[in-house]
Amino acid sequence: MDKLTILVVDDAPANIDVLKGILQDEYRIKVALNGQKAIDIANKDSDIDMILLDVMMPKMNGYQVCEALKSNAMTRNIPIIFVTAKSSAPDEKKGLALGAVDYIGKPVQPDIVKARVKTHMMLHNQQKHLEHLVEERTLKLKETQLEIIQCLGRAAEYKDNETGMHVLRMSEYSRILAAQLSNNKHWVNLLYLAAPMHDVGKIGISDDVLLKPGKLNSQEWELMKLHPVIGAEILGTDKSEVLSMAREVALSHHEKWDGSGYPKKLKGTEIPLSGRVVAVADVFDALTCKRSYKKAWTFEEACDYIMDNSGTHFDPDVCLAFSKVTVPFREIYVAFEE
Repeated sequence: MDKLTILVVDDAPANIDVLKGILQDEYRIKVALNGQKAIDIANKDSDIDMILLDVMMPKMNGYQVCEALKSNAMTRNIPIIFVTAKSSAPDEKKGLALGAVDYIGKPVQPDIVKARVKTHMMLHNQQKHLEHLVEERTLKLKETQLEIIQCLGRAAEYKDNETGMHVLRMSEYSRILAAQLSNNKHWVNLLYLAAPMHDVGKIGISDDVLLKPGKLNSQEWELMKLHPVIGAEILGTDKSEVLSMAREVALSHHEKWDGSGYPKKLKGTEIPLSGRVVAVADVFDALTCKRSYKKAWTFEEACDYIMDNSGTHFDPDVCLAFSKVTVPFREIYVAFEE
């Protein structure tokens, strides 16, 4: 098993030699003779497991070093033990308040140094193990959530698209478009998760209407136009960010930029951006898929349709974003082919 690594920081080489002599049999030792060097090493070396830090150093004292390390996401979790002659109760209180895990006075006693270091190494490793378990379980929960969302989306599509590939493709298309339009990764991911539920309201539409091979008559079309509202009712008013986004998408992805869409005839930016993005992704995929009532369009024909309807059916900004991502769209079109 590889030795754990301790960074010893002190402006006096003799003090470093003392600590190195005490700890080098059990740990790998790195050294820094000033505060800035310590910060540089900690930022550069991801294998630093602990820092033993002097307080009284020129230019940048140990308290300042500790504060800098704790304010940096890359180094804030490294346990710091102050090893210093500045060991009054107020000094120790200040060091611990800055985030240090312990405070050892000089001159040091070898047994105490070994015991304190060992204890805090064990606590730190236990914490890292627990954090790893939490990360694993969080990842599994997210994977399960995505599977449930995709299953719900496929359930809505099953009657007229038995492979369920539509919800996979259009959610990928939505993610790519959203990332082109926004640097907010959280929002992009929410839309990716919510997009598969865009047509969940189809569950409430009669098969006679949903699977009709020919053109719908006016009465049938009015029934079909109810599916966004049905979808929103199915998704409810849950406070979950994903379900809230899914409800927004379900209600708005059939609205059109010029106000001629449904169910609310929203116009322009009255339509949530999520709905404007999914509108392009959904229509593009629907065009390139064979259905009981139509043949599949070619990739190029579908691209032309999206751009030809910029400013009428679709948001011009989303169409512009679409024009920049046709290469990854084609990759998804091929990878998830029916």
